[in-house]
Amino acid sequence: MADSATPARASWSGKLAFVLAAAASAVGLGSMWRFPYLAAKYGGGTFLFVYLVFVFTIGLALLLLETALGRKTGQSSIGAFKAFGKKYMFIGVLMSAVPFIIVPYYCVIGGWVTKYLVGYAVEGPAALADGGGFFTNFISSGSESMAFMLVFMALTYLVVALGVNKGIEKANLVMMPLLIVMAAGVAIYALTLPGAMDGLAFYLLPDLSAISPELIIAALGQTFFTLSLAMGIMVTYGSYLKKSTKLTSSVTQIAGTTFGVSLLAGLMIIPATFAALGSGEAVAENSGPSLMFIILPQVFQNMGGMASALGFVFFILVLFAALTSSISLVETCTSIISDGTKCSRRRALVIVIAFTTVMGIIVNMGYSSLSFIQPLGEGSSILDFLDFVSNSVLMPIAALLTCIFVGWIIGPKVVIDEVRESAKFKLAGVWTVMVKYVAPVVLVVILVAYVAQTLGLFSM
Repeated sequence: MADSATPARASWSGKLAFVLAAAASAVGLGSMWRFPYLAAKYGGGTFLFVYLVFVFTIGLALLLLETALGRKTGQSSIGAFKAFGKKYMFIGVLMSAVPFIIVPYYCVIGGWVTKYLVGYAVEGPAALADGGGFFTNFISSGSESMAFMLVFMALTYLVVALGVNKGIEKANLVMMPLLIVMAAGVAIYALTLPGAMDGLAFYLLPDLSAISPELIIAALGQTFFTLSLAMGIMVTYGSYLKKSTKLTSSVTQIAGTTFGVSLLAGLMIIPATFAALGSGEAVAENSGPSLMFIILPQVFQNMGGMASALGFVFFILVLFAALTSSISLVETCTSIISDGTKCSRRRALVIVIAFTTVMGIIVNMGYSSLSFIQPLGEGSSILDFLDFVSNSVLMPIAALLTCIFVGWIIGPKVVIDEVRESAKFKLAGVWTVMVKYVAPVVLVVILVAYVAQTLGLFSM
């Protein structure tokens, strides 16, 4: 299946382009709705503090590992592991499966975001703030939800089709700064609402007595999810890096940007919903899609004349966050296909588009004509099942195997030497301990906890 027209491997134009692209990948729906919900559920400032610690310890260590592995081999995840021997290729295969599973259902949710953006512009805030009827009717509509999913997919495919430099770099250069500015603006306005200061105190002031095993596991899981670890994304993006780019400072900036946007997301959502609902517990009870698509429209509606503008701006920035992540996922899938089959990037993208679109249609139908399929029990959907397989099973396993591979098989020195191609890496000893001992234990705990939670044996 080789293609004689296979072009030279793309590369980032510079360090800023890489940092923006990697941070844009990390900043997605996980930051926009999952983080605020978890922070509200686990004591606000307490969760924020623990998450901060994990991002800049274990998160940073694994971010550096994956990026360095990609840059050293110049390959996406399958090729990166295969470069050390065919018998290790299965680790890359497991990691590569994650983006292919996530992209279809992520685009379905991206379609929901697109619908709400259009809804605020066309139908007005009152129509969306009806207690859940608008959302339920839309996702179960079949054809309408399908149409918005395809619009979101088309936007994603277009950017990836334009290439690493003309597409992904330029899109991130526009969307990321706008996302941060708009998030800051909405957060500042939210803090002016009556009662918002109580929500701010709840969100920012930690109560260390509130630390629990459930909080720690939730914060660890969020760290992996928001930093795009074990998805093949950072290996792929690392493979586009020039040897002169300093990996240590780059990954620190990526982690810092990701934490900063998560912090802003919480500032946008928690004080406003805290003021509207009266407590962090009330916010936490409305997790996932219901927080964004049911509760927040009601909160915006209560803001009177500002409801339309706030709702519209909020869903623009959520759309940007969703797009930057879906772009990185589709790019990773494209790179995996291209590297694995030696075909051109264009042909690889066509294969990815065909697969993602068909799978997205099936996932979307899980709320309408295929709603009778409930893989995880009564009330679950195809989307829930794919989310469980990718985030709760494959990602922890892939990350665990990666740590064992680098820490105990090829040895940390391989990655350390790669990092030192462009930076001093004074904390190489600490990083080695993290990869060899700390991360594997943590990943086993996360995997067991997630599986036990799904089976009803553990509550988080």
